[in-house]
Amino acid sequence: MKHRRVVVTGLGAVSPIGNDVPTLWENAKAGVSGAGPITHFDASLFKTRFACEVKNFDATAYLDKKEVRKIGHHSHYGIAAAMEAMNDCAIDLEKENLDRFGVIFGEGVGGLTAFEEEFGPYAQNRENGPRFTPFLITKMITDMTTGILSIKYGLKGPSYVTTSACASSSNAIIDAYDQIRLGRADVMLAGGAEAAICNVGVGGFNSMHALSTRNDDPQGASRPFSKSRDGFVMGEGGACLVLEEYEHAVARGAKIYAEVAGTGLSSDAYHMTAPQPEGEGAAKVMQYALDEAGLKPEDVDYINTHGTSTFAGDIAEVAAIKKVFGEHAYKLNISSTKSMTGHLLGGAGALESVLTVLSIKDNIVPPTINHADGDDDEKIDGNLNFTFNKAQEREVNVAITNTFGFGGHNTSIAFKKI
Repeated sequence: MKHRRVVVTGLGAVSPIGNDVPTLWENAKAGVSGAGPITHFDASLFKTRFACEVKNFDATAYLDKKEVRKIGHHSHYGIAAAMEAMNDCAIDLEKENLDRFGVIFGEGVGGLTAFEEEFGPYAQNRENGPRFTPFLITKMITDMTTGILSIKYGLKGPSYVTTSACASSSNAIIDAYDQIRLGRADVMLAGGAEAAICNVGVGGFNSMHALSTRNDDPQGASRPFSKSRDGFVMGEGGACLVLEEYEHAVARGAKIYAEVAGTGLSSDAYHMTAPQPEGEGAAKVMQYALDEAGLKPEDVDYINTHGTSTFAGDIAEVAAIKKVFGEHAYKLNISSTKSMTGHLLGGAGALESVLTVLSIKDNIVPPTINHADGDDDEKIDGNLNFTFNKAQEREVNVAITNTFGFGGHNTSIAFKKI
């Protein structure tokens, strides 16, 4: 069976370093950190009192007030990102077969904030009986972002949500890519969103010792691949890509950012939260993506890593890169944009895919910030080019983005210049 080619024709994002793609990209290239003290709730008694929050976001700029009340913050971010992507791709819906236009998003925990906002008051006043907003369920469930987008644009193609922890939105992009290349759809909105900066989210990850506690230096806390890293910094937001069948995009004169060249999926089958130490599953997904794309390791110019700034995770991913790329690992650029945006959990893969596509478009590798002299980890090969602290201009013809999730879920997506 001959598979159809799939290209990226639209981008959208709401992030801790920009509520639209141009702002996001300028700040990413400049190495701007989105971290700061938590304002969403009183975190004064928590071990971690900072995060990468979305700033100055007004959901009513995208939805009417009644709609805003009915859905959760994660959906607000995802819908705003998708609307930007739809505007960016300049598609005329009146000329489209909407039965072949779908939407798939990835979300890890969905409406965690909505659950907390509603259950907290009930738990404190149980003698008055259960009193919840009639919109509690629509604010909580993870599929409401895709449902609202399908309704808003009349999209009657495949529509669902993927959940695989931090790999969720990468899974959504891979599924959307497969829907198109296998002939089930012509255009797909694919992305992810998350809004878990709340008591439960921060407290839960604190209890697992997963978050950085560098409260005296929030902007310097996310420091992937550095010896002094002490955990990830939680982020929030949403991102969306418009994926389109190549001939369909050409026929309508669409702007094409890049081609989705190949993808990989695997499971560590090792531990609930820890990666396989040698990066076995991570290596497999990168190799699968290269094989599907018909690419050689030496064809790759840049890897946007999962790079969460956790001790074990960074070591395992570097081991996987060296295993797959061998000597070429020293010739390509590696970076972690989470050092700036924080970790969007289920939305991470979509946001990092947007940044990876832009690196191909503009031939610029965004940096891994917060690395200091003498902060090299003896367990991580310091001869690799981690693009520390400053963006680097170079020809980027092929770039890979990796995302790994609790439960051992591994994903890799290879994009290439067209």
